[in-house]
Amino acid sequence: MKKLIGKLHLYLGLASGIVVFVVAITGCILAFEHEIKRFTQPYMFVEPPASNAKVLPPSVLQASAEKMLPGKKANGVLYGIPTRNAEVGFYNANPEYYYVVYVNPYTAQVQHVWNEEGDFFHFILHGHYYLWLPPTIGQPVVASATLIFLIMLISGLVLWWPKNKSAAKQRFSVKWDAAWRRKNYDLHNVFGFYVLSIGFLLGFTGLVWGFKWFSQGLYNVTGGKGSDEYYIPASDSTLLTGAFTPITAVDKVWLALKKEYPVNEGMNISIPHTKSESIFSFVNFRAGTYYNVDYNYFDQYSLKKIKMTGPYAGRYKDADFANTLRRMNYDIHVGAILGLPGKIIVFLASLICASLPVTGTIIWWGRRKKQSRKVKKSTRSLKPDLVSR
Repeated sequence: MKKLIGKLHLYLGLASGIVVFVVAITGCILAFEHEIKRFTQPYMFVEPPASNAKVLPPSVLQASAEKMLPGKKANGVLYGIPTRNAEVGFYNANPEYYYVVYVNPYTAQVQHVWNEEGDFFHFILHGHYYLWLPPTIGQPVVASATLIFLIMLISGLVLWWPKNKSAAKQRFSVKWDAAWRRKNYDLHNVFGFYVLSIGFLLGFTGLVWGFKWFSQGLYNVTGGKGSDEYYIPASDSTLLTGAFTPITAVDKVWLALKKEYPVNEGMNISIPHTKSESIFSFVNFRAGTYYNVDYNYFDQYSLKKIKMTGPYAGRYKDADFANTLRRMNYDIHVGAILGLPGKIIVFLASLICASLPVTGTIIWWGRRKKQSRKVKKSTRSLKPDLVSR
């Protein structure tokens, strides 16, 4: 059985090794994305305002941002803490584009226009998600390799498991004074064991975005009801009277949310583009994370809240286990749920996961060459007449 598992471990590793390496290395880089951006993107921040300074409404920031991108319509405005510039987002599927205009929320002056195509971290993110391939091709490849990686972690544990107590002593430490092949073997086995639980968690949370069946299945198993997918409900367009001016409704909703949530770490509000769209908003209570959020949807004509169910609806404090777990999925995946220590753990775990296909391939190649030398040696030892037969 162990030999069979060893073969399975080998062939699955050879099939998925390159993909696992790329996904793990890009994950290392993305672990400290926000921390690095604080130093490399100063336009994200604004000088602390005077005590009497007032934040401008979405309509004013939208108008200022749209002047920088003629012909494009803003999709929403994100307000951060007082020392952060507001972010006006522009994104579209066909033709595809993604821009963020950073605007001073107190003066409406544009600070910077960010474009996805020229951003290093979005380049890395596309490699992490799609291997820089078209999403329809790259996404299932990454998801399949992630599933294989989880199977390999389990099979690796079976292969690592010591036969007796004396063998167990060699399973927990690297013999640094040994030959390089032995050190490589220990690095693969020992580090693989220590990263097992974190690596499994990273792969498991990653599969939530990889396969719809996995995402919905996990949601159902943990007690979720209905669909786990995100969607924006429709407004009652029969209430429309006069001209279609959604930004006026957005300003009113924004004012209402400010009164409802006077203290927060960030507030996003969408700008409808069609008569049937509703106004979507989330209010964040922990900067740097995405789970501790209240979601609200408003009819853009009556301005009444639209009751929704699922992971991306309602107050965080009212969410049940399934919805809370789904909200936390991203922050668990990147380690942000534990703050900076969590990100350090994810960084180190991703680095070790990236090393496993490398050390594993070296082990396989070394054994392959060793077997080849044995075959040649045994062949030379035979009599000439037997060799020729």
